[in-house]
Amino acid sequence: MGVVRRPTGWFRTAIDENCSALGPPDDLLDEFKQRHEDFKMQGLCDEGAHNAAWDEVGFDERYRTHLTEAAETQSAVAELTDRLRNEEHLVLVCFENTDQKRCHRTLLKDYIADQL
Repeated sequence: MGVVRRPTGWFRTAIDENCSALGPPDDLLDEFKQRHEDFKMQGLCDEGAHNAAWDEVGFDERYRTHLTEAAETQSAVAELTDRLRNEEHLVLVCFENTDQKRCHRTLLKDYIADQL
């Protein structure tokens, strides 16, 4: 299951379904991407720029707030949690390699595990 706010064409063909509501909110994504580009322009590698931007925009806290306050997201989390309780096997997918870069999927996974 994709959890991407703005899925690309190739991404849509690689997954069975996508739940945009579980992606980071647009304002957070835009701010993060801008800071990521700024850090790359300052000479940081992609991975370093990504993680530095993550910290600078307060991604963890802002995404967790999004999970608990956005009605559409709460509904999507409830549906996903129900599916997991019914023993459906799901893999959360987005663009980032979590071995190298921080990703909202890790935060989402932890949040859902707390709901189970």
